[in-house]
Amino acid sequence: MKRTKISAMLLALVMALSLAACGGNNGASSGSASAPGDGTYTRESYSVAALKGPTAMGLVKLMDDTDKAGETGNDYTFTLAASPDEITPKLIQGELHMACVPANLASVLYNKTEGQIVTLAVNTLGVLYLVENGNAVQSVRDLTGMTIVAAGKGSTPEYALRYLLSENGVDPDRDVTIDWKSEHSECVSALASGEATVALLPQPFVTVAQSKLADLRVALDLTAEWDALNNGSSLITGVVVARKEVVEKNPGAVNAFLKDYAASVDWVNANAADAAQLIGSYDIVDAAVAEKALPACNIVCLTGPEMSGKLSGYLTVLFDQNPASVGGALPKDDFYFGA
Repeated sequence: MKRTKISAMLLALVMALSLAACGGNNGASSGSASAPGDGTYTRESYSVAALKGPTAMGLVKLMDDTDKAGETGNDYTFTLAASPDEITPKLIQGELHMACVPANLASVLYNKTEGQIVTLAVNTLGVLYLVENGNAVQSVRDLTGMTIVAAGKGSTPEYALRYLLSENGVDPDRDVTIDWKSEHSECVSALASGEATVALLPQPFVTVAQSKLADLRVALDLTAEWDALNNGSSLITGVVVARKEVVEKNPGAVNAFLKDYAASVDWVNANAADAAQLIGSYDIVDAAVAEKALPACNIVCLTGPEMSGKLSGYLTVLFDQNPASVGGALPKDDFYFGA
């Protein structure tokens, strides 16, 4: 965990970068700053959590700028966690103001708290890949009769895999065997030991596995397979959520956070080598692995109508497959900030 203060350098960075991802300018003065559509806003202190992986990777520039002191804009305290279970209780109880969580979990929390969770942005698109130590798998249908090792049962990996299998005429309960592991690292170990030849892995674990197995190849990109269905939705891995009371208290400060986040994402995507060093320094992922994995991590900052359109489509697909995967009901409009 790193507890930090945002630096004055961030002001220049945010104003210089493109407005395409989250829009607007982030000026500041003593106690207030300009925010898009909100005139001025009062500075806030936000506690933000992210999972070690692509969502945290997109935050590293903001984390680093915050570490360099100064008190311009919002104050941020960052927490890095290994699993959503470390984050969700603190978010629900109010110890955290914002968190980066799996997309379906955001909907589950919205339903569990009766609408007290708001989604601010999509921060990670598809990062799932089927890898094979061999050349038998050229299409989803080729998985028939095979055993797939995977981690993430009850979350995005399971729902995405089952959906794509079904949509391609492969019964996930009869035509394949899915060997669920507790962690992605166990899947990598299974491949390395020869216990398995096919695995479902997210980045950066794909890169880790390929560093251990020279002949391991990416057989299927689940994002590309999802897009090929042309069903009006996108495969989404992660989102940024906030407590509703946080958003209602100071929407201008929330908009400022989104601009800060967007600037960080833009910098990470444009500066893979430097970003990888920061990622390694925060012990998110080894720097060498991060540099290779970043181009395939699909790190974004999608807000407003673009965010709500893609996310609602994805959640609808999950709901149609298994209502429990989104908490039993699709979120209402108040789930989407700025939509």
